[in-house]
Amino acid sequence: MPDLRKEIINILDGKLLTPHFQPIVSLAQKKIMGYEALIRGPSDSPLHSPFNLFTTAERFDLSTRLEFLCREITIQRYADLDIKEKLFINASPLVLLQPEFKKGETLRLLDHYGVNPRSVIIELTEHKPGDNYEIMRASAKHYRGMGFEIALDDLGAGYSGLRLWAELLPEYVKVDKHFIHGLHNDPVNLNFVRSIQSMAASLNCNVIAEGIETEEEFKAIEKLGITHAQGYFFARPTTIPAEKIDNSIFTTEHTKDYKTVPFNNATTAIDIIRDITPISAKTLISDVMNLFHHNGELTMLPLVDDNIASGIIFRDKFLTKLFSSRYGIDLHGKNPIKTFIENTPLCIDENMPIDLVSKQLTSLMTNDPAFIITHNEAYLGVGTLLDLLAEFTRQQIDNAKHANPLTLLPGSVPINTRINQLLANKIPFSFGYFDLDNFKPFNDVYSYDAGDDIIKVVANTLTKYIPAESGVVGHIGGDDFIVIFTCNDWLVRCENILEAFKNTVPAYYSDNDIKSGGIHTENRAGEKCFFPLVSLSIGLVDPVSTGRCQSHVDIADLASEAKKMAKKTTGNSLFINQRMSAKSPEKSQSVVHKSTAKLHAVN
Repeated sequence: MPDLRKEIINILDGKLLTPHFQPIVSLAQKKIMGYEALIRGPSDSPLHSPFNLFTTAERFDLSTRLEFLCREITIQRYADLDIKEKLFINASPLVLLQPEFKKGETLRLLDHYGVNPRSVIIELTEHKPGDNYEIMRASAKHYRGMGFEIALDDLGAGYSGLRLWAELLPEYVKVDKHFIHGLHNDPVNLNFVRSIQSMAASLNCNVIAEGIETEEEFKAIEKLGITHAQGYFFARPTTIPAEKIDNSIFTTEHTKDYKTVPFNNATTAIDIIRDITPISAKTLISDVMNLFHHNGELTMLPLVDDNIASGIIFRDKFLTKLFSSRYGIDLHGKNPIKTFIENTPLCIDENMPIDLVSKQLTSLMTNDPAFIITHNEAYLGVGTLLDLLAEFTRQQIDNAKHANPLTLLPGSVPINTRINQLLANKIPFSFGYFDLDNFKPFNDVYSYDAGDDIIKVVANTLTKYIPAESGVVGHIGGDDFIVIFTCNDWLVRCENILEAFKNTVPAYYSDNDIKSGGIHTENRAGEKCFFPLVSLSIGLVDPVSTGRCQSHVDIADLASEAKKMAKKTTGNSLFINQRMSAKSPEKSQSVVHKSTAKLHAVN
């Protein structure tokens, strides 16, 4: 049995550690934005794995020494490789409590190896319960006080993750891989991660999804709007890290969708483009100053080489930085302008809808007033935040004109436009027509306010089970709702909606009416009748049938037929209309070739 104490001391004395770097990818920019440093022991040692290495160091009270050695070797290697992207370094909060802890050691190492502290992000991980919360808070304060950004690692795996997040307000939060594994098939984890992304957006925090191993997991986190990811799907940890990610992996159905079909005929990035002639990143700083000097209206200059943008120089920032020192122009005038680039610019495809552009800019928390607009990833022009805000506001006002005043869901105009766009671009979708049964009697007995409440229940149920990435929910008036499903599990979602609605409705009736199973009131002819509890009927048109249609009118006809069939069944039910039509060469009109139907009831 090996002497582990001797083994760990030999490793520390000989500095026998090797840093590996795993890329962290920006999904918005479709490129590597940083690397997490991971340490390995000697390959022939029982302490090769990081778990054995750090566990053994803790066992023999050598954790502080090991951590500082890891940090030194990592920073040295990072500098030797001349990596420009950010460096994520793991830090144990418990090390701060050790007597041998040396304050400012990380800054000393960065200065020694010529690494900008702004390039380093400290990852803090909570491993133990008890007083660890106070230690984490002290650790974050310590590192942030030295100018480092903070990342909270393994969110969801610790003991007080959400509390730590709220109090520490890190710049990055990494979702534990447990919640990412099989995310696309796990509605519980999917909703958990969706909630994390929603909270992160409100806290101006970047989410990094760890452990992405499959294309399905990648598609799932991308649809949730998560902006950063890490895992074997992109690259494994290596001693010499990958410099770029194959762009083909970013071509998912989600990204294809916005490039062809913006919702509600929405404006896209191309509509707010500014045509600004770019300059090369090799242009001398003195020449850039002359360009700004001779053109007072020039506020920015994109840097482009071989049709690829590497940065944007903003007039105010440039002049402030240049003249912040007494000899600025003399010191920097002969240097290329690329030395003034602080951040890689956000690049937006020309066909991306304005609302998605706004979402990406918000998630990235960028302070830059402009971004690059591209055509097939080549430079096309520049978009500004002011133009984006103006267009987004105009679009929101236009959408509001067609929204239902009770539910604020889009009405028939934007829904019909969306359908026609999907048909024109041959993008498959299914369609649903949702209608309430026994609604008028309920309205008559319980009042219009109570009726409005039931309508809101339908709206809330639909939007809960059909989020934006799965379809579009519309309210076309009264108790009529329509849904465009862009997901594959549309039937399951409808069955879940019927079940949820059935369980919710009794709360809006009196106890006596619930026991009776309905209400006694007059029908339209003035006759006393019994009406069961309000239920929901759904008429559905499958993707094959919608694909055969010529316009939203054809689809509405099929959906109306299906809804009438569903309403013939008492209680919550759905009916699938699978008529398939094609064009007749002679008469150029729809001819029915086949008509089948399926009926599902939930009583």
